[in-house]
This record gives sequence, C-alpha cells and structure tokens, in this order.
Amino acid sequence: MKRFTWLALILTTLLLVLAACGDSEETSNDTAQGDNGTTEGTTEENASGKLVIYTGRDENMVQGVIEKFNERYPNIEVEYMTMGAQQILERVRGEKANPQGDFWWGGTQSAMMVAANEDLLLQWDPSFIDSVDPLHKDEQNRWVGEMLLPEVIMINSDVMSPEEGPQDWDELLDPKWKDEILIRGVLASGTMRTIYSSMIFRQGADDPSKGYDWLMKLDANTKEYTQDPNALYLKLARQEGSISLWNLQDILLKKHTTDYTFDFIYPESGAPILVDAVGIVNNAKNEENAKLFMEFLFDQETMVELSKEYYQIPTRTDIAEDAMPDWYKELDLKPLDIDWQVMSDKEAEWMEYWDTNIKGKGK
Repeated sequence: MKRFTWLALILTTLLLVLAACGDSEETSNDTAQGDNGTTEGTTEENASGKLVIYTGRDENMVQGVIEKFNERYPNIEVEYMTMGAQQILERVRGEKANPQGDFWWGGTQSAMMVAANEDLLLQWDPSFIDSVDPLHKDEQNRWVGEMLLPEVIMINSDVMSPEEGPQDWDELLDPKWKDEILIRGVLASGTMRTIYSSMIFRQGADDPSKGYDWLMKLDANTKEYTQDPNALYLKLARQEGSISLWNLQDILLKKHTTDYTFDFIYPESGAPILVDAVGIVNNAKNEENAKLFMEFLFDQETMVELSKEYYQIPTRTDIAEDAMPDWYKELDLKPLDIDWQVMSDKEAEWMEYWDTNIKGKGK
C-alpha cells in the first residue's frame, strides 16, 4: 500500500510539472506572436538587424532623421541610397524577384500607384493610418503620403524679387525669359515628371497636343536641363539662369539653411500639390524594421520636428496647428484641380513623347 501511495505521488508531481511547462511554453508563444504570426512588441531593447532605404529626399535631412531613429533603435543598422523617384521605381521593379531594399522613402503618388498595381509594395495598416486623408493614401494602404509638396516657380532672389518674376505658369512662356530657365533633368525626377504632366493635364488630358505645344514653348525658353538637383542649385546660384520649377520644401530648405539666395512664387492659378509618399517593399528582407521606421516617421513629434527643421507639410490631420511653425500657419495652399489617377495612367506616355519629340527642339 505504501509503495502504491509513493508511486501515485510521484506520478501526480510529474503531471503537474509537465502541465506547468506546457502553460509556460504557450504563454511564451502567445507573447511573442501577434494575430498574423509576426513578432509584436518590438522595442528599443530587442529591435536589431538591418534596414535598407531607397530615398529621393534631401540627403542632409535623411541623415538627420536616421540619426534620431537610431537614438531610439540603436541596434538597427541603416543603409540608404539616394536617387530620383522614377529611378527608385525602376530599381524596385527590377529587384521584384529578390528585393534588396526594404523601405521606399519619397515617391510621387503616380510612381506609388504604378508600384502598387505591380504588386511591389506591402499592404499594411500602420497605427496612424486613420489620421491621413483618403486622398493622400492608397485604398489598400500599400503606400501613404508623408507630406504635401506644392510644385512652384523657383527664382534666384539676387536677380529678381518674387514680385518681378513670372506670376503664373503661362508667363513662363514669355520670350523675355528665354535662356533664363534651368530645369532639372525631367525623366529621372518624380518632381519634374509631375510638373510637366500637370502642364499637359491642365491643357486637356483627352487631347495632349495642346499640352505638348505648351511644353515646346517652355523648351524654347529653357537654357539647360541639369543632370541632378545639386547641379540645378549650383547653376541657379551662379546666375547661369534665374528661374526654375521645383518643390516648395527644397526651396525653403536652401533659402533658410544655406547661402543660396533662392525664393519662390506660388502660381496664381494654383500649384500641383504632390503627395510625397512612403511604402514598404513587398517581400522585404527587413520588413519589421521597415515598419518601425514608418511608424517613427509618422510619429506626431517627428512630424512637427520635421516641419520646423525641414519645412515639411505633414499629411496627418490630427496635429494641433499651434504646434506647427509660423511659416506653415502663413501658407495659403491653392491646388490645381488634377485627376491623379489619370496622371498616373498617362505620365509614362506623355513623358516619353516629351523626351522624344520636344526636348531640345523648341529653339
């Protein structure tokens, strides 16, 4: 009888130990895995690995943001490559079978629409998504606008004041501006493709011939198409030309943070307001770190800081206006009425025609 009692006691103890181990393992798995099977609760303590960013943004700004990101996530090694939005699209497209980049930071809505339709971007619902206007994000949340970029007329303020320069788009065609206009190379630039496509759209998207004629006249006044933005800035600063077309943020950055004497004219009829967007590359090798970076970019504190330091117009609609800088409060945005889906559908066709039939032929 005593032997039986001891055996029963030992068996009972073993069963309790096994049950406890099972509960512990189940609890551990529940903690580590979210509803979709991915790791949740990533924090400064356990976030690590790499993050590869393709970006079309100002390099000084990129470095500054990455430094702040690494203050929060010191164990994530961030690499980045800067290139035009169109170049990023072509690179991500070419790497579809074996993605080398994780995060696309800075692309036009036209480029992002194309990328989403080609299954190049991850569908994901970040925590802030409901605070972004539906006009500024993909319906399936494959991309989301980070900031708004009005495309405006850029001038060298040593040569002319904003009041003396062309006040609207059509005034750029006046012969008095011949050889005064410098343009950043169009095809590689999401900004320039958007501006040029907008000029065609405003003349009538159903019949682009009027828009092509407008661009031919602009080409006649254009002195040079520069290789990249830095070449554009240098030539404009050296007064090799006095006028360009560019985005408001970069103009303000150069005006207030460098020795460049740049200023802008907001066109009277309105400006194409580009949504500068971000997205996570589909099947990215470092998807979780890309998600952390997106959440960091859209954090309200980060967005306010970027507005103050880098003149960004945030897309989040839940940021208190009194937290924003004075220049933002004084800004009166007047958009051109543009169908961005039509622009996305037609941009490649229109820009190919411009490159083949218009560029350098308006003299």
